[in-house]
Amino acid sequence: MKPAARTPAPDLGRDAYERVKTAIREGSLPPGTRLTEAELVVRLGISRTPIRQALTRLETEGLVSHEPRRGAVVSRPDHQQVIELYSIREVLEGTAARFAAQHASEAELEAVTQLVTEEGKVLDHPGELSAINHRLHTLLHRAAHNRYLLRALGQLTDNMALLPTMLGDPARARQSHEEHGALLAALKRRDGSAAELAMQAHLRSAQRHRIAWLLKHLDQDRKAEPARGRNPSLAPPGAIRPR
Repeated sequence: MKPAARTPAPDLGRDAYERVKTAIREGSLPPGTRLTEAELVVRLGISRTPIRQALTRLETEGLVSHEPRRGAVVSRPDHQQVIELYSIREVLEGTAARFAAQHASEAELEAVTQLVTEEGKVLDHPGELSAINHRLHTLLHRAAHNRYLLRALGQLTDNMALLPTMLGDPARARQSHEEHGALLAALKRRDGSAAELAMQAHLRSAQRHRIAWLLKHLDQDRKAEPARGRNPSLAPPGAIRPR
């Protein structure tokens, strides 16, 4: 009689990593939040060693950083990092849109159509709009049917979660919806070049709004941050997660 198969031991370090990353992505650990091992032990019910492993991995990925006198915190991207994020996002998501136009199934295109339709019904509800927007972009990433591109986009999406949403601005919400409509039209025509251009135009528009937001809040941040002994940031504690 063969011995019963042994259940693999859980990877607590990976579990801690996934749970902290999810909390960052969903906004329950907003940018600037101090991350102490003691508090995470209570929050996650996991010992210090896997939590330490998780924080090290998250720091490598740029989601966690160290600040003087505070230790580990959820990262708060500065101006240059935002520029870099949008620059690479334009390249990667533009490519994903082109591939999606070429390779997406009819079912995937129908799902994109439904999401764009749903989006148009919640333009005055930032929380719902942000959730739909996240699902829409994630679906487009998957519809590209390229595992290597999908992996790169996954890490980019995690880092974009450190920025507050711009969709709370009604004008931006409506503009974004129109841009998604133009992208959808290109996808339905199976026009890869047009889909790539539509996505790039959408992301350049998002970047312009992001920079305008930065300039509007820069003076306020400069006045507030020195008193706390930190550098100006783009995502103060309590900001909701983006897209």
